[in-house]
Amino acid sequence: MVTDIRFGTDGWRAIIAEDFTFSNVARCAQGLADFLKSRGTAGQGLVVGYDTRFLSRQFAERVAGVCAGNGVKVYLAREAAPTPVISFNVLEHQAGGAAILTASHNPAIWNGFKFKPEYAGSATQEITDQLEAAIASTGEVQIVSLEQARGQGLVVDIDPAPPYLKRIGELVDLPAIRDAGLRVLVDAMFGAGGGYLPALISGGSTTVEEMNGHPNPAFPGMEQPEPIAHNLALLIERIKAGGASVGLALDGDADRIGVVDERGRFITTLEVFSLLALYLLEHKAQRGPLVKGVTSSMMLNKLGSKFGVDVHEMRVGFKYIGPKMTQVDAVMGGEESGGFAFRGHIPERDGVLSGLYMLEYMAKTGETPAELVEHLFDQVGIHSYNRRDVLFDPQDRGRIEQRLRSEDLTELAGMPVRSSDEIDGRRLVFDDAWLISRFSGTEPLLRIYAEAAGPDKVEALLDAAAKYLGV
Repeated sequence: MVTDIRFGTDGWRAIIAEDFTFSNVARCAQGLADFLKSRGTAGQGLVVGYDTRFLSRQFAERVAGVCAGNGVKVYLAREAAPTPVISFNVLEHQAGGAAILTASHNPAIWNGFKFKPEYAGSATQEITDQLEAAIASTGEVQIVSLEQARGQGLVVDIDPAPPYLKRIGELVDLPAIRDAGLRVLVDAMFGAGGGYLPALISGGSTTVEEMNGHPNPAFPGMEQPEPIAHNLALLIERIKAGGASVGLALDGDADRIGVVDERGRFITTLEVFSLLALYLLEHKAQRGPLVKGVTSSMMLNKLGSKFGVDVHEMRVGFKYIGPKMTQVDAVMGGEESGGFAFRGHIPERDGVLSGLYMLEYMAKTGETPAELVEHLFDQVGIHSYNRRDVLFDPQDRGRIEQRLRSEDLTELAGMPVRSSDEIDGRRLVFDDAWLISRFSGTEPLLRIYAEAAGPDKVEALLDAAAKYLGV
């Protein structure tokens, strides 16, 4: 039985040895080669990268062998590298795109196949639809050995880091960070981002200590390599013990960031997005729209009004956010998951650059993360947020969807519903709060999100939504 390969919000992901097999990865590569030829970009070549997951390098080599077998030149990363690093190399080599073997933040038993087109951002829905069709219609897979491909000049091994690091140095005042006397703790979560932040900001009065900087495909001590509070217990514990200025955590492929303040409090992803937007608008005096996933903070809308810039709300996923950023020349784009992109770089999430902008904010203002959050709240008011991820029986999805579409909800948790929409899932808007329920595009989860003026209201909304949906 042939596996039906579908691309979610960011690539195709599946369980290793179940659906994520060498034969299915080869099908993806053959379909991608066919797609590049139909798009007229095959002659530009393809960058191929991978993360630190089990067999990621070997899967990437299979992709390289198939693409070379189809006459597509491959720039193959010599070692595991962050997704934004590989994406940036698309521009560096003027390639037709990149294939990246990664499941990002998913649990250890998963792997994935991402495609980044020639503009170095997430593939749009139109592109993934065409790629899925090309994969589904693949005939015999054409493949050559890497030895043969290298001999023919069809596979070129590259170090993807130097051009990326050069660009980062043009965007961020690295000397200011190095000379700020910060003590930075980094949790690389055993992923592809290990070593990047220490390499960029060491060498001055600022000190950097990295945890979990070596690859381990089992991702021990965490449910999955996602930089959210319950996966960062050790980082939080160490900061609470004293002495650190800030904690930064990268997910498995380093396109997301998690931040812990000097007191050991996890700064929510909605706060981090809003902090970085405030820094760009207020301190760097940049002007231009903000592009947010619909599950991101209403603080961004308030900042947009304060600084006179438009705020565009999109469906979850950089396949929607990235193209909109390019279209409107946005200062910044991002989503609730902790993935943020910036003008002047690639239209793609970059956890390393996000962390550096946070450090630059601290270095330029002399303020701690907790003080920066207080400053943000002075501008937009206090906001609290939480998200619950609920496993559900796939056979129950239809019933849940029917409840989501129901129009009979006029109040929830004692709060009157002022409006609703279906930009992505179902959003209910209250006087100074919102709640969204939507299915994950990468995992078998129902996600329920809420933001309000205090944590009690947030939890009340989440409880009421779970009860209403019967989950």
